Amino acid sequence: MTDLEFFFDPVCPWAWITSRWVDEVAKQRSYDVTWRFISLRMINEEIGYGPDSEPWREAHAAGSRVLRAAAYAREKAGNEAVAGLYTAVGTALHKNGQREGFVENTTYYLVDVLSRAGLDPDWANGADNEDFDAILREETDLAFSRTGKGVGTPILTFKPGQSNEGSFFGPVISQAPRGAEALKLWDAVETLATTSGLAELKRSLRSAPKFD
Repeated sequence: MTDLEFFFDPVCPWAWITSRWVDEVAKQRSYDVTWRFISLRMINEEIGYGPDSEPWREAHAAGSRVLRAAAYAREKAGNEAVAGLYTAVGTALHKNGQREGFVENTTYYLVDVLSRAGLDPDWANGADNEDFDAILREETDLAFSRTGKGVGTPILTFKPGQSNEGSFFGPVISQAPRGAEALKLWDAVETLATTSGLAELKRSLRSAPKFD
């Protein structure tokens, strides 16, 4: 049984940091994580992009192409393929700052990143297949059905399918905790997420993201 469903867009640096925390906890506790999709392009197209938002529009479009490739990877090789693709892309894009080609030629970028990570470069062929947009839309809508709209990525669902299932946007963290600190944060967030009636806990102050 899945312990967590993690909805991500690969272009989001905050989702990437949270995913590394989730990966740390999953390894320590042998948890099962299902990696699912939420498209910032679809979210923001519905809201509307402003006249000065072209760089964001382009980045979100590239993120959606990566998600299509991830959907193709899932179709071919399952959930672990999605995890591998996200780790490879996130490491290159966020941790290593390797952004050249991400927006301009996402498919070529993916071929290079996947090849370097020892993964199947054929997954990149899904990037330009708009048929996968139906899956992105379905999973984006599913995430919002659990949290309500007006949030972004990541969205986490703890204990999916169980009587005490709970979902939250976030946590938004500037650095992924490790070891015992990772478990401490997990237990706190899981408790909050699965507590009946709790709707929101938020502050706006953030430090700069750290991708170590």
